[in-house]
Amino acid sequence: MAVPGWLERLRAAGKTALVQDGKRKIHYLFEDGKEMAEEYDLKTGQLMSRKWREKNTLGGTGKWQVEVGEPTSPLLGALESEFITESSSNPVFMRKDTLSSFQWRIRNLPYPKEVYSISVEKEQRCCVIRTTNKKYYKKFSIPDLDRYHLPLDAAALSFTHANNTLIITYQKPKEILAAEEQLQKELKKIKAANSGDGDCKTQ
Repeated sequence: MAVPGWLERLRAAGKTALVQDGKRKIHYLFEDGKEMAEEYDLKTGQLMSRKWREKNTLGGTGKWQVEVGEPTSPLLGALESEFITESSSNPVFMRKDTLSSFQWRIRNLPYPKEVYSISVEKEQRCCVIRTTNKKYYKKFSIPDLDRYHLPLDAAALSFTHANNTLIITYQKPKEILAAEEQLQKELKKIKAANSGDGDCKTQ
């Protein structure tokens, strides 16, 4: 019942598409002025990044907020500075989905797997990461479930740990899988700029 609500918003949004570097880039402009930019792998249809932007209080354009994909560093120009290298061992939290699941990776967490526990807080609509050594604590929500008004399911949540990275997986509910499939069909109908038949020759 609630699923069409978000799908209808996506359908009603102004959309432009660009095919570039093996990715389909979609820009949405919603009626409330919010913008969303997504990038999909052209071959697999896999979502690679999603960013949001809205007008600030003065009516100017705000900064992009990354929901899915590599977080952008506010100090890209100063990567070599000593200030950055000091904190390069801090945990880095990012979301990187697969076709069938939402997935988060937290780099720079060296503790063994048994240290971590991940739980679902249904009332607060979020997941919580805790460590028995009290070295790391993080709450995060799943905006997709909020947009589709779907409950969180602890059984859908799992995690693993490898190479100093904690990987958390939440299996997508069937409602979201069906909605994403529908959306992909619609996105493919949008006439994309810079796309040739096959390889993109225009720059």
